Order: sequence, then C-alpha cells, then structure tokens
Amino acid sequence: MRRRDLIRLVGGAVVCPLAARAQRSERMRRVGVLMGYAETDVAAQAQVAAFRQELQKLGWDEGRNIRIDVRFPAANADRVRSTLMELTSLTPDVLVSNTDLVTTVVRAEVHTIPIVFISVGDAVGSGYVNNEARPDGNLTGFANWDSSISGKWLELLKQVAPNVERVGFVMQPEIPILVRFFKSVEAMGPSLKLKLVPLNVRDPNEIEQSLAAFTAEGNGGLIVSPNAVTFSNRDVIVTLAARFRLPAIYAFAFYPKSGGLISYGFDPVNHFQHGAGYVDRILRGAKPADLPVQYPTKFQLVVNLKTAKALGLAIPDSFLLRTDEVIE
Repeated sequence: MRRRDLIRLVGGAVVCPLAARAQRSERMRRVGVLMGYAETDVAAQAQVAAFRQELQKLGWDEGRNIRIDVRFPAANADRVRSTLMELTSLTPDVLVSNTDLVTTVVRAEVHTIPIVFISVGDAVGSGYVNNEARPDGNLTGFANWDSSISGKWLELLKQVAPNVERVGFVMQPEIPILVRFFKSVEAMGPSLKLKLVPLNVRDPNEIEQSLAAFTAEGNGGLIVSPNAVTFSNRDVIVTLAARFRLPAIYAFAFYPKSGGLISYGFDPVNHFQHGAGYVDRILRGAKPADLPVQYPTKFQLVVNLKTAKALGLAIPDSFLLRTDEVIE
C-alpha cells in the first residue's frame, strides 16, 4: 500500500468516528404547533407542510436535530387548553400558535416558552404584545391586517353584487379585532348605501340559524370574517351561502376554491414559511423582543366564476382584470 493511501485510511478512521460522535451529541430541539383547524383540513395541512419544508431548508431535519409536534384542536377553546397542556409537558423550545382563538389561550397559559403566533388579528389590540416593533413578552409573530381591510371587503362585495342592500358580517364576537372590523365597516356602510348587520357565530348551528334569519329580509350579502370558527366551518358557510343565494366575500383563497364567490387577503402558506424563519432564529438564540411583529405586504384577489353564474352575477371585466386568480 502506498504511503499516501495509508495516511488517507488512517485519517478517515479518525475523522469518521468524530463526525459520528458530533452528530450523535447534537441537541434535539422541539417545536410544538397548535392549529386552529381540524386535522383533516386540506388548507391546514398545506400550511403545516410549508412550515416543515421551510425549517428543513434552514437546516432543521426532523429526527436528527428537531422534532415538530403538531396538534389540531380546531376552534374549541377547551380542547386548545388540554392540548396545550400535553404539548408543554414535552418541554418544547418554541410554541407556534395559529389563529386568535388558539393564541389567546396560549398567551394566558404560557409565560416562559417563546411563542410565535401566525395568522392572528391585531397583535396589540388583542393584547398579545404591547409593542409591535419590539415585543416585550414571550410572544411575537405574524398578524393578518388592520381594521381598514374590512372596508376593502365591503367595496369589493358591492362591485360584484351591486344590488345588495344589507351585508351580514359573520364574526365570532369574543375576538376584539373582529369587533373593530365590524365597527369600521359599519361606519362605511352609509357611503355605499349599505346596512351592516352583525352575525355572531360560534358553531355550525349558530351559523345556519344566523344566515337563515338574515336571508329572510332579502337583498343580502355576506362578509365572512377570518377566525377559527369560520375557518373550521367554511364548507358549511359556503354551502349555506349558495343555498340562500348570498353573495359573499372571504379573507382567504381557499374559500372560493371550495365554492365561495370571492376572496381578498394574503396567502397563509406564505405566513407559515415566514413563521418558520422566526422559529429558526429563536432556536439559534434570538428572543421574541428581537423579532418585530410583521404584517403581510401582498394580497390576493380571487373570484369563482362558476359561483357567480349560479348567483346570477355578471362579474365586470374591469374587476376580472384586477384578479390574481379566476376559478372557472
């Protein structure tokens, strides 16, 4: 054997065990994720998949240096609370909360573990942080929008359904940002000759009862506000809107893709990708105070022409030219 080959062989014998020992000694980090959706929800699965993929791109490989525990308590506060207890018993390094309902419970119960919230309403108004630029507690993350978005929803609904005179605002009344959304859009109503009606819902039965009662007066349309209750019952809402012939605007594209009329909002999958970036930075030593609360900067307008036709609506060409996606 040549001397050069012997050196290479001996060197490999030394380096390989050291590398293996370093890999074995690498600390396993743990991330707990609480989703405000049911586990069977396709949109939720897409968001979680994007979160996992982004963490992998950032160097976190499940089974080697990270474990991601995902739970789906959906829109049930008691289930969120019990699931949170289960997750905290696993001593996670970071918790990820999705939706206002979930984040409200997590914030009340967890005071030392860093929390990254994703897709919540007004972070300051909801009490999650006192300062968006430099959060002063153990929470930071990605909020959806400010109350001005509700005016945009009203304008877009009026453009596609000009004969609407009454607009039901479907909301979970316990969420402060949704109350502010309603007040903002209610103040805009007179300028568009529209009457706004709050439709308070917490479960599928209340959704059906509220929409049936609202429909009885005629000439109605809907703004379906973003929250865990409307997310987890979106098939119910879309079906009822079709049955009662109510033009409706939603906050996310997965509504028109499921048969809703139009949506205007950001891409929640993108939010989860950004959320993974914050988790990565915290696992590498950053604190929530180092990471400002962020809002989306890009919004999507989506319209379902099949649903429009079923409702007898002719979507103006000028409107279609502004859309990001048309479902036919």
